Amino acid sequence: MTTSARLEPGVSAPSFTLPDQNGNPVSLSDYRGRRVILYFYPAAMTPGCTKQACDFRDNLSDFEAAGLDVVGISPDKPDKLKKFVERDGLTFPLLSDPDKQVLTEYGAFGEKMMYGKTVTGVIRSTFVVGADGKIEVAQYNVRATGHVAKLRRDLKL
Repeated sequence: MTTSARLEPGVSAPSFTLPDQNGNPVSLSDYRGRRVILYFYPAAMTPGCTKQACDFRDNLSDFEAAGLDVVGISPDKPDKLKKFVERDGLTFPLLSDPDKQVLTEYGAFGEKMMYGKTVTGVIRSTFVVGADGKIEVAQYNVRATGHVAKLRRDLKL
């Protein structure tokens, strides 16, 4: 087991279509002409993922004012994502990738260190995809807490 290839700024973002929390298909191409933050997280309704999602929710107006949409992607099924959205008042789409195909294409699934052991799982990662469909920012192994604040600094928001 190895980690999938990591994306670098300047490469085209892998295209995808995944169901959102309501089961509706959402494609990366839906955001063509806009910048979008794609963040990959391990599991809805866990403490770290809840903190990260709520940080994005609480900063969404600033991201939107800067022309950035936010989309979360995890291996969770749409039903669980819907509960997550409702429980925490999330105001951006959460997409379901249960077979981890998109996670793998973005290098956000593979081997990682967890509590000193090598395990295979979701690598918490964030990407900014430009209006032209190219990766502007690729961040791997981000922390759930403080990540949104760091991303805001990196994007000068």
